[in-house]
Amino acid sequence: MISLGFKQNKDFYKTLFTISIPIVIQNFISSSLNLVDNVMIGQLGETFIAATGLANQIFFVMTLILFGANSGISIYIAQFWGKKETDRIKSVLAIGLTFALLISGVFFILGFLLPVEVLSLMSKDAEVVKHGAAYMKIVSLSYIITAITFAFGFSTRSVGHPKLPMAASIISLLINTGLNYVLIFGHLGFAPMGIEGAAIATVIARVVEFIIILYGVYKTIPVLSVSPKCFVTIPKDLILKVAKTAFPVIVNEGFWSLGMTAYALVYARIGTDAVAAVMITNTVNSLFMVIGFGLGNASSVMLGNTLGAGEIERAIDYNKKFLSLSILVGIVIGVLINLIGPFLVRNLYQLTPKSYEITIITLRILALFMAFKFYNTIIIIGTLRSGGDTVFSMLLEITCVWLIGVPLALLGAFVLKWPVYAVVALVNAEEIVKVIAGLPRLLSNKWAKRLV
Repeated sequence: MISLGFKQNKDFYKTLFTISIPIVIQNFISSSLNLVDNVMIGQLGETFIAATGLANQIFFVMTLILFGANSGISIYIAQFWGKKETDRIKSVLAIGLTFALLISGVFFILGFLLPVEVLSLMSKDAEVVKHGAAYMKIVSLSYIITAITFAFGFSTRSVGHPKLPMAASIISLLINTGLNYVLIFGHLGFAPMGIEGAAIATVIARVVEFIIILYGVYKTIPVLSVSPKCFVTIPKDLILKVAKTAFPVIVNEGFWSLGMTAYALVYARIGTDAVAAVMITNTVNSLFMVIGFGLGNASSVMLGNTLGAGEIERAIDYNKKFLSLSILVGIVIGVLINLIGPFLVRNLYQLTPKSYEITIITLRILALFMAFKFYNTIIIIGTLRSGGDTVFSMLLEITCVWLIGVPLALLGAFVLKWPVYAVVALVNAEEIVKVIAGLPRLLSNKWAKRLV
């Protein structure tokens, strides 16, 4: 019997709240930043919603690859921190920053030099491509600094400093919101710039976030203050060790993000109103999923620290608590989405009656799968990755997306010709399969390993 009572688990909840609440707030702020862009641009019409949605799909792919890399890096930082081997942490972070620069450099070239060509692969609507390319060309200027911010943000959490990225995100949101108001619609003497104004606001906000993170790290977290010397003195054995664990996570997130892009391509072929409905639904849904990602990231840090300290049985007990909590919280969030979602969509977006109806049905369908999504978030981000069981994690996620989700999306859209909300329901069936397929691995406890 798993005990979730507060009195019996005071230390567990104290650590959980200390780590997860700043992460939840930061993720909520980040999602709110996307929502602010989405809502303000939404005042310009559905074509502009679709344009920014598709343009940001490229950024989404980049961030997921970086998320995978930083998740792999954070496994070692968390375990080194738990083992009190702080001298190795800078070398691990230097590996992560090197990869971040390489990946973001590639995406910057695509976004800045080839925006029309990239977006033309995703939509045949000339207006959507035109406006999306204008937005992407500007936003791509922030890709490299965002990648660096990501690497430092993940690392601060692993060493017990989750409040720094949270504070940076709050300031970034405020700046982005204010500049959106000024630049999109033309206030305070500025000419209205529309979608390009939103892009400029986003770039400025991310630059400020980058400066705050770097200043905070080098001022208050010396264990993460890497120097140029750290990049040339990385032990080869550490590179190989980290790569062995991190590479499957990178492949995992890379193929998963490509799967999400494949879904976006399918929705785009259904119609512009379908794209707008899905983009709005995903934005609203992300506001609630921040709790799931907060739990997932907290579980990764707590399990990693505990495994690094050699407390295997304690880590297994913690994991059972996280999985139980994920189901309970997922059910509650699903109910909240059903209750609050329609209010948010109705009051934040200017939609035609048809688009509104499609959006609400899609939102309610996603709400049905929230408990499964929360559970799988703990399995993938927390349980399996914390102990370095990244190969199984990779196989589980890629198999479910590419052998179940993508084929069902194609079947629903092009063979059955179902509406977008029915295709979304088919796609989310992979969440159920993932739970069933991952359960034997969890019960075996093979994931609970000390890596350092």
